[in-house]
Amino acid sequence: MASEMMEALMALCEERHIDQLYLIGRLEKSLAESYANVLHLDYGARVTIDPQTGKVYVYKLIPKGEPDPETGEYTEFDEEDVTPKDTSRIAAQHAKAEINAMVRNAAREQIYEEFSDRIGDIITGTVLQTTPDFTIVKIREGVEAELPHFDLRTHPDERNERPAGERYMHNKRIKAIIVDVRDPNSSEPPVRGERSRPSIVISRTHPDLIKRLFEIEVPEVYDGIVEVRSIARDPGVRAKVAVSSVDDRLDPVGACVGPKGSRVRTVVSELSGERVDVVAWSDDPARCIAAALSPARVSRVIIDHENANNYATVIVPDDQLSLAIGKEGQNARLAARLTGYHIDIKNESLAAQVLESLPVRDELVDEEMEDGSHRCEYVGPTGIQCRNMARPGARYCGIHESLAEIMDAPVSDDPDSLI
Repeated sequence: MASEMMEALMALCEERHIDQLYLIGRLEKSLAESYANVLHLDYGARVTIDPQTGKVYVYKLIPKGEPDPETGEYTEFDEEDVTPKDTSRIAAQHAKAEINAMVRNAAREQIYEEFSDRIGDIITGTVLQTTPDFTIVKIREGVEAELPHFDLRTHPDERNERPAGERYMHNKRIKAIIVDVRDPNSSEPPVRGERSRPSIVISRTHPDLIKRLFEIEVPEVYDGIVEVRSIARDPGVRAKVAVSSVDDRLDPVGACVGPKGSRVRTVVSELSGERVDVVAWSDDPARCIAAALSPARVSRVIIDHENANNYATVIVPDDQLSLAIGKEGQNARLAARLTGYHIDIKNESLAAQVLESLPVRDELVDEEMEDGSHRCEYVGPTGIQCRNMARPGARYCGIHESLAEIMDAPVSDDPDSLI
C-alpha cells in the first residue's frame, strides 16, 4: 500500500512538474506536526519517509541538556521511535489535505519563479472559463492566467483589465500582457478567493499591449529602428501611438501603417476593432502636439515655456474645432496624454475676439518702480487692470503676453506653420 502511495505521489510530481525531494520534505514536516498532535508529544516529533517503500517513521523528540537561558527552549534532542502500527484516520485525512495544499502551493511557487521576470511580456492563450468577475485563460498545459474584469464600484480593491465591450467565448484565442504574478509566500493580505484563482494576472487594457503587438507586426519596431515613444489609450475605443525613427531615411508612420494599412489593420483586429492613430513624434513640443491632434489641422501652437505644468494653446481653423476636440473631448484628451501637455484648443475666431480685449495704451497705468518694474497693462472687459507684474522689458505679464504673441502672429492655413 505504501509503495502504491509513493508511485501515485511520484506520478503527481511528474504531472505537476514538482521536485520530488521537495515535496517529500514538505510532507515530512506536515506529518510531524500532525503526529505530534495525535500522539500528544510535548516537544514535537520528527518524521522520515522512505522514498522507495513509502514507509513512514515517527520519532518522538526528547530534550537533553539545559534549555536556552534567554528563550527557555531546548536546542538538542534525543529521538525515540514511536511509529504507530496503524495510521490514525484523522492523521491520514490531515496528511491528504496537506499534500493537496503543498502540491497547489508548490505549483504556484514554480509558476512565480518562471513568470515573475516576464511581467510586461505578451502571451497568447485560450479562454477556458468566463465568470462575471474574471476570465480564466490557458497559457499552456498546467499554467493558467486570470483576466480580471471586476465591477470596481462594488470591488474597489480589485482590477478591471478588460476593454469596454469585449466578451470572450470558450476556446477563443486572445493576446494579453502579463501585469502581475502573485507571490504565494508574500506577507501581504491575499486577494479575495486567491486560492481558487490563477496566480498570473493578465491585461488587455494596458498601453504596452499595443507596443508588443507592433513589435510582432512591424519588423522595424522589433529591431529598434522605429521606436514607440508614447502611447495614449481609451481601451476598446481609440488609441494614439507616437513613433520616431533612428534612420532619417525611414518614415516611421509609414512603417507602422504598412502597405495599404495592412500592419495597423492587424493590430486593430487583435484589439477587437479599437481605432489606432499612428502619428510622428517630434522633439519640438509644438510639432508633436500638432501631430497628436490629427486628423485635425492645426494653424499654430503656442507653448508657455514659463509654466512648469507644460501648458500649450492650440489655434485651429473654425471648421476644425470639433474635429480637434473630438467626441466628448476624446481626441484632445488622448493628445494631452500622448504629449504630456495641458492643451487649450481655440478656434481662430475666438482667438481674434480675445485679442480685441487687449487695449493699445500709449502710457503706463502705474508709475514704474525704482527698479523699472511695473504692472501688467492688460485691462479686462470690466475695466479692471491685471494685478500681476509685467515681465522685465515687456508690457504684459506671462499670462497675457501669450495673447500678445497671437496678435502679432500671421494667420495661416498651413498646418506646419507653428509658433
